[in-house]
Amino acid sequence: MIDPLHSLAFSIQANPGVYAVLLGSGVSRSAQIPTGWEITLDFVRKLAEVAGENCDSDPARWYRERYSKEPDYSDLLDALAKTPAERQQLLRAYLEPTDEERADGLKAPTAAHRAIASLAAKGYIRIIITTNFDRLMETALADVGVVPTVLSSPDQVHGAMPLIHTRCCVFKVHGDYLDTRIRNTPSELETYPKEFDGLLDRILDDFGLIYCGWSADWDTALRVAVERAVSRRFSHFWAVRGAPGNAAKRLIEHRQAQKLTIADADSFFTELGRLVEALEQFSRPHPLSTDAAVASLKGYLAEPKYRIRLADLVSGEVDRVLDTTSGSAFALQDVPSPDTATFTARVRSYEAACETLVSMAAVGGYWVEDWHYATWQTALTRLANRRGESGFNLWVESQRYPATLLLYALGLGAVEAGERGLLFLGQLFGTTVHREYREDQTAVELLPAFCLFERGNEAAKLLQGMDRRYAPLNDWLHALLQPRFRSLVPSESRFSYCFDRLEVLMALSFAYHAKRAEGWPYWVPPGCYGYRKDSLDRIVTEMQSSVESLGDKSPYVRSGIFGHSAEKCIAGINAFTAWVRELRWF
Repeated sequence: MIDPLHSLAFSIQANPGVYAVLLGSGVSRSAQIPTGWEITLDFVRKLAEVAGENCDSDPARWYRERYSKEPDYSDLLDALAKTPAERQQLLRAYLEPTDEERADGLKAPTAAHRAIASLAAKGYIRIIITTNFDRLMETALADVGVVPTVLSSPDQVHGAMPLIHTRCCVFKVHGDYLDTRIRNTPSELETYPKEFDGLLDRILDDFGLIYCGWSADWDTALRVAVERAVSRRFSHFWAVRGAPGNAAKRLIEHRQAQKLTIADADSFFTELGRLVEALEQFSRPHPLSTDAAVASLKGYLAEPKYRIRLADLVSGEVDRVLDTTSGSAFALQDVPSPDTATFTARVRSYEAACETLVSMAAVGGYWVEDWHYATWQTALTRLANRRGESGFNLWVESQRYPATLLLYALGLGAVEAGERGLLFLGQLFGTTVHREYREDQTAVELLPAFCLFERGNEAAKLLQGMDRRYAPLNDWLHALLQPRFRSLVPSESRFSYCFDRLEVLMALSFAYHAKRAEGWPYWVPPGCYGYRKDSLDRIVTEMQSSVESLGDKSPYVRSGIFGHSAEKCIAGINAFTAWVRELRWF
């Protein structure tokens, strides 16, 4: 039989965001964090010590005999510390590490917390239900750049955003340690506020669940919530050490959960994270399949008699990209809002889907002939057509990212090919892209890095590590594509020159194709060339020299990239260089 852990990893990787985790006290135990009941009993010991009595053998019994009621966390906390500041200091010793404990790695997020946080940062886990009232989970999430919505009281649940619009939610069903409404006595755990019950019902109905560190013996209200859930839309997985207790057995049977026998929470979640990551990497095209596709392409590029085979090969790969990017990982609605983690993850997913096509396009751009044009233009048009217009703007706009990757890969190969490639770029940049409910535009107006998002530079700064870049997506593409061109452009400095030359040509072509209202100032897409002065000066000088010396016979004129006459091209170059001077000053 297939290992249930492997089944879980497959489910998580294939269904990002549809699994929640339910964490019990067993997950925090290895961090030396006491349970709520253990803290309550220690309060009783302190109270007995103050009263000059001995209760070591049975603190709970001593308290019942002395006060005629069950030990209650809130009552004891109020009795021992009268102000919020005093209560915070009292609890700090139980849940926050001393310098010595910190040096020993105690009362800090465990490997389990960090593995869960990593899955959340990548968009795989959205909901974390916990019976613990420490803040280890929140700390682990903060360490990977995730700021979760924390719900620990009825008023917070009542005012919370819908779960589908929440990137990550930590639902603390027993409360937070700094709130005296924490639940830990048997009577407090018998029922939940109606807001808690409603939220639990939605989670159990809409999400799959991973249980870990929870015995189900004492938490009556939580157990009842699981028992009343009838939907089995997604699977439940129950991690246990040894044999589950009777309460857990009943819930496992009721939910038809798969039982996972684990050594401990740390090793379980660490291994789960590793498996999900392995599956994510495996979803990328295998290098052998990419190599085979490129080898086939080279064979078909050589002679026009292979025109149909070439078209079928490229079209088939475009079909695969479109099919892959139609999955749930690329949804436009009912998904977390864009932030650094989710945006970077989605961009990486697009790149993984396009890996083979990008490798093919690099070779295709370099060896391009006029009878190849239609095949590549058709591929570009298909990828540039959005399939949805409703959802978060950044997700909608990201749909054209595969087309941007194709444009850059073809363009870089063509730039390195010389005059033959320039003729191709004139056709490629002018490819018409259909826009739903808007006027059609050319590829060079929609697909350069700076044009992909309406917010331009600011949107692309969400990419991991790009928040302080002047041209974040341009720099991102430069770093992404350089290793893929090593066989064609071995030198890194030569690649940077080709990249800048391509973006300068895009800018000049943009100015030629864009329809400007009268009186509008000159503007073209900025790029890395703006802060590589030596490279830019060399590129502009070479273009100007070619047009001035060869006139209408210059490949820049014959290609029609930015004009069909020498006069028009010189005017375009002059306008561009004047604008770049202002760009550098800015």
